[in-house]
Amino acid sequence: MKNFVLLVALLFTFQSNLFAVEGMWIPSLIDMFHSDMKTYGLKLSPEEIYSTNKSSLKDAIVQFNGGCTAEIVSEEGLLFTNHHCGFSAIQRHSSLENDYLKNGFWAKSKAEELACPWLRVTFVKEIRDVTKEVLEGLTDEIVGAERGKIIMQNIAKLEAAEASDASISAKIKAFNLGNQFYMLITQDYNDIRLVGAPPSAIGKYGGDTDNWVWPRHTGDFAVFRIYADNNNNSAKHDKANVPYKPAHFLPISLKPKKEGDFTMVYGFPGSTDQHFPSEKLSFYMDVERPARIAMRQASLDLIKPAMNSSDEIRIKYASKQARIANAWKKWIGQIGGLKELNALDKKIAWEKTYREKASEKSAWTRYKNVLAELNRIQEENSNYEFARSMFIEYFYVGPEMLRFAHDFNALANNYKELEEKGKVEDEIKRLQGKAKSFFKDYDKNLDEQIFNKLTPMYIDFLNSSEFLPKGFKENWKKNGEKIYAKSMLMNLDQIESMLSKFSEKSCKKLQKDPALMMANELYNHFVSNTNPSYVGFAREEQALMKIYVEGILTMFPEKKTWADANSTMRIAYGKVEGSAPVDGMKYLHYSTMKGIMQKYDPNNPDFQLTDRFLKLYKEGDWGAYEQDGELWVCFTASNHTTGGNSGSPVIDADGNLMGINFDRSWESTMSDFMFDESRCRNIVVDARYVLWVIDKYGEAGHLIKEMKLVK
Repeated sequence: MKNFVLLVALLFTFQSNLFAVEGMWIPSLIDMFHSDMKTYGLKLSPEEIYSTNKSSLKDAIVQFNGGCTAEIVSEEGLLFTNHHCGFSAIQRHSSLENDYLKNGFWAKSKAEELACPWLRVTFVKEIRDVTKEVLEGLTDEIVGAERGKIIMQNIAKLEAAEASDASISAKIKAFNLGNQFYMLITQDYNDIRLVGAPPSAIGKYGGDTDNWVWPRHTGDFAVFRIYADNNNNSAKHDKANVPYKPAHFLPISLKPKKEGDFTMVYGFPGSTDQHFPSEKLSFYMDVERPARIAMRQASLDLIKPAMNSSDEIRIKYASKQARIANAWKKWIGQIGGLKELNALDKKIAWEKTYREKASEKSAWTRYKNVLAELNRIQEENSNYEFARSMFIEYFYVGPEMLRFAHDFNALANNYKELEEKGKVEDEIKRLQGKAKSFFKDYDKNLDEQIFNKLTPMYIDFLNSSEFLPKGFKENWKKNGEKIYAKSMLMNLDQIESMLSKFSEKSCKKLQKDPALMMANELYNHFVSNTNPSYVGFAREEQALMKIYVEGILTMFPEKKTWADANSTMRIAYGKVEGSAPVDGMKYLHYSTMKGIMQKYDPNNPDFQLTDRFLKLYKEGDWGAYEQDGELWVCFTASNHTTGGNSGSPVIDADGNLMGINFDRSWESTMSDFMFDESRCRNIVVDARYVLWVIDKYGEAGHLIKEMKLVK
């Protein structure tokens, strides 16, 4: 008996001392890493996780509108995702009369669910290795543009062969920098409806202050539903559609959690860059990221006070501010984490190991100088990459006037081409819809302030006439004043009047509009002067990166090399785990309702609470969702995640939903470039807190009845 107890203790100690697991693994390759997952406590078979022959966890996981993840939690197509993933939908349905951002929304019946016809969810039907087929016809002598041409032809042929109906798509993506190719056969469903969302005082509790920070107390979730036609097929939004019947949905665990419990994140991580060479990483840490942070800081310094001063501006800019702030704070954390980790020194040491390994065999000669070449071309072309990043930050993230005005370019300058194709009326209707949507969430005075703040920063950062249109530096202020005072593209009534009677004769007037003139001037200069040099550099870099990663796969077969995230379905696994990222400080692995009240500050918009929440807290009725007399709000785990994993289910050893992934700790954000098992933690809103908010706060018990709860 003593020996048995000792064995159990040793096994527990072994499991609890397992390190966090680096990697975002392709589900169709589950057999390669399933045994390691079992070591961490997994109880499911490979077929229960990913299968094309029967239902599996895969069938309950969807990509949410191309950027986040969501999971099905009932046999009637009910979806959980993050509040910040559904934020734009909540915002679009909000108004001063129905302020769902501030007050929340709960449909009391399916008839009250709000249609979101612009949303879609994407199911993965199959992930198939097609590397051999994509590379067919290639030899070592075929390089450059000719190689790329053959690959694209093969990809087009393979994708076309899989086409079956309009809702099914077959896309082939490169993995491991073009050393492997996988086909993803997917299906979109386009009738998505908003079912419920907590108020921002729950769904965004902590705001920018707590973003990327632990401990966290954010109820970052929203509830949607998938609808289908009567045959359960994909269909456009129609009142006659019925709730989708999934092949699989996730039961929700009410079981107590403890540190060391197995966790699996199943979702669609966006992008990582683990293979950046040292010169590239140095450029991002010292030049590119700091400049982009400064640009976004300047915008936020104007947007946040404006939102606090006006409910109308708050509703209009809520989604925009969240997008700008999210990357801004993430990048600050990335730089800090990479420096703390001495990431650059580690990269340089790894590159030395790589070069030495390449010298061991004559067959590996092609790998010997590839890193030196990558670092050389990065140093020579950093100015073009920086100019491109600054253009994106200014034109596409900065003053909205520029990208809105540029949207009228085709009508103004390509009218005859549109007419020949019979597309003039379609383009006018598109712009009419675009204008209404734009001005619904636009404040001209605030945008002018952003323009005046960011434009001189943009000019100073570029610091070269090569990257700016002639005369822009001298005339931006005068032209900007003219745009915001006189441009018809800054006035919805004038736009609607112009478009209602638009003809070829109208083109000249539109071409001379000062907003369109400035937008075209900036855009055309970038396309003609900056982008060609950047594209040439990027192509050369891509070819060298392929060789570099090929060398890793060839020379280091024992290394667990995973393909960088590329918005395809992946699995990450680890355990419920706290962390100690700073000397003298250790974080618990969970937070509770008590922490919400400790942060509560009625004078700080990031930490305000509703009267109803305060009442429920005082009552202290946690129902079936408590653990040891407390209600967990969030917990941390050691899963490797990134953007795109927002909304991903965190699944236990038995395949039940434990919580919804929504963030990483600030110390973890550098994991996009380098993973550190001692500090990298993902942040999860506990499923029991989600259910408590739905049940007790939202009084939407009918939704709870749809779900399968596991005790």
